[in-house]
Amino acid sequence: MKKTSPKTADKHSMLRVGIVVPHIFMQESILPKVIFSPGQLAIDLAEGLTSLGIDVTLFSPGPVKTKVKNVTANLSNFKTELAARGDSYIDLLKKHPLTFISLARQVQSELIAMAYKMANDEKLDIVHIYTNEEDIALPFAQLCAKPVVFTHHDPFNFLVTYKNVFSKYSELNWISISLAQRQGMPSNTNWIGNVYHGLDENLFQPNYYSKTKYLAYMGRIIEPKGLHLAIKAVQKYNANHKQQFNLKIAGKHYAGYHKDVYWQKYISPLLDNRRIEYVGFISDIAAKQSFLANATALLIPSIFSEPFGMVAIEALACATPVICLDSGALPEIISNQKNGFVIKKHYQKSKLDTDKIINDYVSAIELIESIDRKRCRTTFMKRFTAERMCLEYKLIYEKLAHPITKLQVEP
Repeated sequence: MKKTSPKTADKHSMLRVGIVVPHIFMQESILPKVIFSPGQLAIDLAEGLTSLGIDVTLFSPGPVKTKVKNVTANLSNFKTELAARGDSYIDLLKKHPLTFISLARQVQSELIAMAYKMANDEKLDIVHIYTNEEDIALPFAQLCAKPVVFTHHDPFNFLVTYKNVFSKYSELNWISISLAQRQGMPSNTNWIGNVYHGLDENLFQPNYYSKTKYLAYMGRIIEPKGLHLAIKAVQKYNANHKQQFNLKIAGKHYAGYHKDVYWQKYISPLLDNRRIEYVGFISDIAAKQSFLANATALLIPSIFSEPFGMVAIEALACATPVICLDSGALPEIISNQKNGFVIKKHYQKSKLDTDKIINDYVSAIELIESIDRKRCRTTFMKRFTAERMCLEYKLIYEKLAHPITKLQVEP
């Protein structure tokens, strides 16, 4: 008997994948000014898949810098509205969030319809709805003639918009970004894979021998991220040790957005521009490299269930250890006493025991210089590169496109 050989189910030799990022921030005129990691992740995924021999079309509201085919929506009506008001996209979001969301969803609906139509016209083999607007795409997935797969970038139960609808479509194809993220979905959800995010291994360079004496925080400055806990921990450490640490805070605060008072009430009063310093929002890669790589450690005191934690792998890529709470996916990234410290979220009478958490943070800071920085970089190279991320998505796409591979036996 001759050797068996698989019979391909598709007449096209190159798999054609549409990656849809309908979030309105996904356009070059906005992307560098905001914290929206799924945008760059989608670009990296699209370009990495192309290098693996997949024909990728990236769908975005406006043009983005990419080497792959980029299909965009018609933003003329949105821009006309902005011009009439004298607002930028960000201005409108801040002043009139409901108006902004209404206009954005019109663009998102158009973009998703374009992707489904291309699939029905035999121009795509897979449609991957990649960001948080998939509540629009969900009910219409049944009208798409090709497989549709969904990735979400928040906890599934984080917003009413999502948690009230996702469970209705648990039978569709879902890819999680961490195992912890799955906890917000029904037990019978059709998970077809789990793919951790990744970064280009050359994006950040490791610093194995940091001589500067500061701790870093980087990310959104909102209450669920727990920055106030990090500040109080550093203050308590400094009050009891001769050798002190500065805490440098990088990120965006949202004073004036949706009546958010976290910055004004809990963070700004604690800044002294000496030991506790706000350095602003860092978007430039070289500046981010310097900020993270020269830090003794990165603090991630998130209170809410982190679905992943991009800043954690950015720190590891720079060979910088991480001290985090055991929130969501963070323990899947950080191994206690190996590439950082994982602190348990203690509760007292169902309320967060912040005093215990702060004390544990102080203890971790005392030991942080015992962590081998080379081990941090090794963790990144083994588990969180963009190459690994793209290979894992490629395998999932191939299984979706060819769910049944028939073997032809020749006599």
